[in-house]
Amino acid sequence: MHYLAATLHILGATLTDKAEATLATRPGRNAKPGEAQLSDRGAVTMEMVIWAVAIIGIVGIVVAAITSYVTSKAGSIK
Repeated sequence: MHYLAATLHILGATLTDKAEATLATRPGRNAKPGEAQLSDRGAVTMEMVIWAVAIIGIVGIVVAAITSYVTSKAGSIK
């Protein structure tokens, strides 16, 4: 168990260092005129992921409700 915890800790530290290095090399969002600006690529993708998760959740609730209804009605059949 300690081996797993140590491995995950090292992986997290490595990813944090890589993310900080990547963010340090990118231009800021409020760049001065003439400087390269950070694009918003990926924002649409994140929006699509959020909508997909919401739709999956709604479908799961509907399926659970229908299953519950059918199960309760099936119990009353003689």
